[in-house]
Amino acid sequence: MLGSKKSHMAHARHTERERERERAIGLESDRHSSNRMTQRGAIVALSYMVIAVLLVMFNKAALSSYKFPCANVLTVMQMILSTSVLFVLRKLDFIKFSDDSPNGKAAVKHFVPFRILRQISPLSIAYLFYMVVGMASIRGVNVPMFTTLRRTTVFFTMIMEFVLVGQRHSNPIILSVAIIVLGALIAGSRDLSFKLEGYSVVLLSNLTTAIYLATIARLGKTTGLNSFGLMWCNGLICGPILILWILLSGELKMALNFESIHVLGFQVVTALSCMLAFCLNYTIFLNTTLNSALTQTMCGNLKDLGTVLFGWIWFGGLPFDWLNVLGQLLGFVGSGLYAYCKLKGK
Repeated sequence: MLGSKKSHMAHARHTERERERERAIGLESDRHSSNRMTQRGAIVALSYMVIAVLLVMFNKAALSSYKFPCANVLTVMQMILSTSVLFVLRKLDFIKFSDDSPNGKAAVKHFVPFRILRQISPLSIAYLFYMVVGMASIRGVNVPMFTTLRRTTVFFTMIMEFVLVGQRHSNPIILSVAIIVLGALIAGSRDLSFKLEGYSVVLLSNLTTAIYLATIARLGKTTGLNSFGLMWCNGLICGPILILWILLSGELKMALNFESIHVLGFQVVTALSCMLAFCLNYTIFLNTTLNSALTQTMCGNLKDLGTVLFGWIWFGGLPFDWLNVLGQLLGFVGSGLYAYCKLKGK
């Protein structure tokens, strides 16, 4: 009788250990699959990079080739088009503003209620800071150092993901970030003309970018909104503020008096810029919520590398420098390592 009882207790302990082992394996499997980039995630990331390069070209054509002096007016036009398209698509029931979770379905039935708009307000504030500081960041430093310092955004994003979302990354991911930062420093080492104010503004721009992307990732999970819903709320909150800004600053009047405003080429370039901006914002929100804020920043780095390569091949004008080439190569290797780790779930 006593031996049978002991045997039963030993069997129960063994069964409990097996259950704990299975739970641990299940948790590890879940963590592994959550770290793995899906095929859809890879397509979204690639789409973002292609659209971003195209948007840079059209924005450059509008602001440089046609010498349009009002970048904020162009931003407002892009935001008005984006919000209008979302309104029409939602009204026709072509899209939804919430995901398929019970939280999302309960929160948003038609358009987004005021309660959720208040929850999204930190995202809009982060976006405004990201945009205003981003515009000011290039003024205080030369272009090579601007590019160098901006690539360190991956480090800031990794920190903000940990602070705001509690995201921890594996050693291979951390290594890939370190390689990219090292490559950025090497690429810009010929232009280390230190200016405290200029450096501070660029680093602040990196911080606001990281906060913005990490906020997208956090609110996408807690509000039940999908990428369209986040874009809609951001447009409703930021749009009126930016319109007030261009009215008070006189930029709207300057834009209306722009000499090439009736030129067909300028109108086509501006229209394509607005349409691409809608696509870009959607892929940014989708890439950040579907993959991660760090993945979005990495895609931005790869996009920058593609833009530099495109410029070297088609436009020239950049002096050849082995340190710059080495730095660009390290950035590409680091981004490639990160992509490999995400695809393999490491």
